Amino acid sequence: MRTAHRLHEIRLAVMFLTRLPVGILPEPVPTLAEARWAFPLAGLPVGLAGGLVFALAGWIGLAPLLAAVLALAAMVMITGALHFDGLADVADGFGGGRDAAHALEIMRDSRIGSYGAVALVLTVGAWAAALSGLSPARGLMALLALSVLSRLAMLVLLVELPSVRAKGLGQSASASGGRPYLPGALLALVLILPLGIGGLAALVAVAVTAALVAWRAQRRIGGQTGDVLGAAQLLCETAGLAALTLG
Repeated sequence: MRTAHRLHEIRLAVMFLTRLPVGILPEPVPTLAEARWAFPLAGLPVGLAGGLVFALAGWIGLAPLLAAVLALAAMVMITGALHFDGLADVADGFGGGRDAAHALEIMRDSRIGSYGAVALVLTVGAWAAALSGLSPARGLMALLALSVLSRLAMLVLLVELPSVRAKGLGQSASASGGRPYLPGALLALVLILPLGIGGLAALVAVAVTAALVAWRAQRRIGGQTGDVLGAAQLLCETAGLAALTLG
């Protein structure tokens, strides 16, 4: 019974963080707080899809940058651009807010401002440029590892930073005690080790980026929101790809 409930928690994590069909969950449906341990696991199909597109595009002879753009498009389709929306909202709120309350008000606005637009352009450009510098096989391995690792970083921020909203992902998924990092950490480690020294550089880059996002969010708004978590995932993934180009 416990195993079945764990599987339902994984399905809920995939349902919440992607658009992949997982069917109807039976009663009792797990809460997001119960399923948060599986957030890194939900990155596995996302990275696999992007990695396969990148590898296939490279193997048939497409230009590396075009292959990277196609891989990103595949991942965006699977996630519904969830984390891109978070990055744009955070950039607008942190960049344009007079204080914490004003920043949070801006982050609620669905419109994208100049800070958000620039953040998206720069991040997408850096993501695609970094991936295009990898071979098809290494790019596939990198996207698998970093899709999991960046969502593990997102989980760490979710657990370790206080939620600043009464409702939303940041509050509902952080309403349980403990530090449920082990499954995601083990999976990320298994996937990152085959990348060698470059993988270790990516691990450091993700950790530093997550720490910087956490520090900035704590200072700017006093904690985390769903937008902050989404921004952290995308920035950590981009930083990890950039680090992989060094090794």
